[in-house]
Amino acid sequence: MQYKPTIGLEIHAELKTKTKMFCDCLNDPEERHPNVNVCPICTGHPGTLPNANRQAIEAVLKVGMALSGEIPQFSKFDRKNYFYPDLAKGYQISQYDLPLIFGGLLHSIRLRRIHLEEDTGRLQHSVDGKHSLVDYNRCSVPLMELVTEPDIKNAEQAVEFARELQLILRYLGVSDADMEKGQMRVEANISVSPDDTLGTKVEIKNIASFKAAHDAINYEIKRQTEQLSGGAKVIQETRGWDDVNKKTFSQRLKEEAHDYRYFPEPDLPPLDLAGFDLKKLKMEIPELPHTKRARFAKEYGLTPEQAEILVIERPTAQFFEETISELAEESGPATPEKIKLAFNYLNSDLRGLLMEKGTNIQECKIDPENFSDLIVLVAEKKVSSRAAKDILVKMLETGLDPREIMKSENLSQVSDESSLRPLAEKIVSENPKAVEDFKKGKQNALQFLLGKAMASLKGAGNPGVLQKIFRDVLEGR
Repeated sequence: MQYKPTIGLEIHAELKTKTKMFCDCLNDPEERHPNVNVCPICTGHPGTLPNANRQAIEAVLKVGMALSGEIPQFSKFDRKNYFYPDLAKGYQISQYDLPLIFGGLLHSIRLRRIHLEEDTGRLQHSVDGKHSLVDYNRCSVPLMELVTEPDIKNAEQAVEFARELQLILRYLGVSDADMEKGQMRVEANISVSPDDTLGTKVEIKNIASFKAAHDAINYEIKRQTEQLSGGAKVIQETRGWDDVNKKTFSQRLKEEAHDYRYFPEPDLPPLDLAGFDLKKLKMEIPELPHTKRARFAKEYGLTPEQAEILVIERPTAQFFEETISELAEESGPATPEKIKLAFNYLNSDLRGLLMEKGTNIQECKIDPENFSDLIVLVAEKKVSSRAAKDILVKMLETGLDPREIMKSENLSQVSDESSLRPLAEKIVSENPKAVEDFKKGKQNALQFLLGKAMASLKGAGNPGVLQKIFRDVLEGR
């Protein structure tokens, strides 16, 4: 019997705010000293009063707008009651029936809600397993939770959704959403059924990467399918993902909403969202990835793969666009040849150099104006591709204009036939075997001679002009 999987995702993302969700403690995910960014509010001391972070609320409203969600007139915070050592208060301030965002859509997957809550602390367990320590630095960090409808059919679709959401959060500037640092966490609700009805739902936690999400979903679909095929029942529970052994494991029976005893947070007033400047927030939303992909393909003639390479890193996409804009200012509309050169030198040469140095495009000394200048030099054959690579290295080190480097390092391409012909005749005279091979129709002989000339000129010769000269000389013998 064939079983159909049904998948829904719950994705948490820590928001990039200056302070925590309900107090003035610094929101610093890079802090490595435990219990530095803490205060009586975020550690739940009796008698303290929380105050909601407006910047965090605005961040979630932006996400909702970007994903076509509905913003209600009123929202509120609720207490979600459960005890765990990393939850200092014994309850979490979250949202239940009146979240900030209802609905929405991403990659044809419907969204149920997006709400705002506070993060918990971190537990650090000793190697011998005899004790645990709690670091409350992360406690009360603003945490956005997005819940999808059960519209996802397979692991690939789930990962594609999560990757796109990560990219949108970064474009909006509301979260770095780095899964390795725990800034974005994916939980999957999975069920299988022989028909279109929903099966028994199992939630998978502890998913720390996109690959782990893919593997965990596929494993759980297989596990549930085998159970049902063998006549057993699937138990509704929460399971963890063991990334070493590549399998899920039981953690606890799945809680229902009533288990958390939600009730309105008495220390925070309801939110009147009419008090937020929604028009201003909407104007702050940049061009989003799916729009940018389509525009790059249309305006610049890029393939979907090329557009994706640029769009996946917003600063790289911006650098590319500014380079093309500079090309247009210098020499009229950027030609397809120059656009192609700009993409290739950015994606291959510059990216490779940046990776070697362990830096990124934002910290690079090369600006789009100088980079476009280099592209013009290559396109107009004023420097060879070999010389262009050398110039690029110098540009990265010094931030100088490529024309200055070309002159100071004597890297301009020699295209003058009267200068190149004597060298070609000398090389032909010194290599009779290559001449003989050429006359026998061996084209490699011509490449051999061309290589000799380029070596002599230290890569500065125009290969097209040299090839023409060599043919003239060889055919005249």
